[in-house]
Amino acid sequence: MLADTVPIYPLYALLFVSTGLSDAEVSALFAIWSTVAVVAEVPFGAFADRFSRKWSIVGAGACQAAGYAVWTLLPGFTGFAVGFVLWGVGGAMSSGAVEALLHDGLAEAGAAAHFGRVLGRVTAVGLLAQIPAALLAVVLFSAGGFVLAGWVSVATCLGAALVSTRLPETPRPEPSGYLALLRSGLAETVRVPDVRIAALVVAMLAAVDAFEEYFPLIAADWRVPVALVPLATLAIPLAGAAGAALGGTRLPLGVLLGGSAVLLGVLGVVAHPAGLAGVAVFYGVYRLVLVSAEARLQARITGDARATVTSVAGLASEVFAFAVYGAWVFGGVVAVAVVVLVPAFLLPLSVRSRSRPEPDGTVVSPL
Repeated sequence: MLADTVPIYPLYALLFVSTGLSDAEVSALFAIWSTVAVVAEVPFGAFADRFSRKWSIVGAGACQAAGYAVWTLLPGFTGFAVGFVLWGVGGAMSSGAVEALLHDGLAEAGAAAHFGRVLGRVTAVGLLAQIPAALLAVVLFSAGGFVLAGWVSVATCLGAALVSTRLPETPRPEPSGYLALLRSGLAETVRVPDVRIAALVVAMLAAVDAFEEYFPLIAADWRVPVALVPLATLAIPLAGAAGAALGGTRLPLGVLLGGSAVLLGVLGVVAHPAGLAGVAVFYGVYRLVLVSAEARLQARITGDARATVTSVAGLASEVFAFAVYGAWVFGGVVAVAVVVLVPAFLLPLSVRSRSRPEPDGTVVSPL
């Protein structure tokens, strides 16, 4: 909740424009952010495996806080670029580490089967944090502008980092060297068939979350008055939180996601304001499916490079996100719905087999 209650989130695009940045400069900042995320994702996943998942999460909060501090102190293209680099590094540090820490902790307690349910609750809380973040943004901006919203964002991220120091971390055997763990995680992702398909599905599903950036544009295109857009789209993250909380259940995920994608495509053709309720339904189903797919991936990882494997999926999701961006440019909501159908067709493949370790620790997977 603390990590996602960041009041600068709804405001940072406005902050950039207020300093006189052009559209090209704003796009360049987003490109810097994405590039850092792609480059840092897997190396920091291996870092978490080699040293500490908990302290990777702590470091992520500190880096994100530092990024917002730079934005607040040095508003301008250079300061924003440095802030995005720090934010990108922070995101890479926590990506993979959270799931690995949670899975190993539950496994140590004999409750690994509950991973999907608990991850769903964690995800739901993060989505619900958008509501207090938006309310804080309104109040803080009115009281002290971007500067006050920026410093409160720094405080919430540091608060999240402080709380993270209290997370329990399951003791592990002395890990291999950094490069060995990096190779191990990459090898398991590429060579073990059921891990590979599960990681591919998670990557494609996680990339669909880029669609969230377009929800306000959809509302405006569907004739919702601009002043009412925040209220009209409020139900979408709430539905996402509800769906995530139900994640990890045994349901026909491919059918659910495929059906919701068809619904989304129909809504895109009709383009009526009431269709936002259907978008909320789609997003709730999508979040349920994503959490369930992430749980399946964690269940199939058998090596000691769990955070690295998860980060490989995160890296691939950053690449697949460009398909979502391109779909929006060329065909709007309908084209995005078509993109969503791809992981829907692949989902059944991710449940057909599971890796099994031999007594000597070698991973054997059915072909």
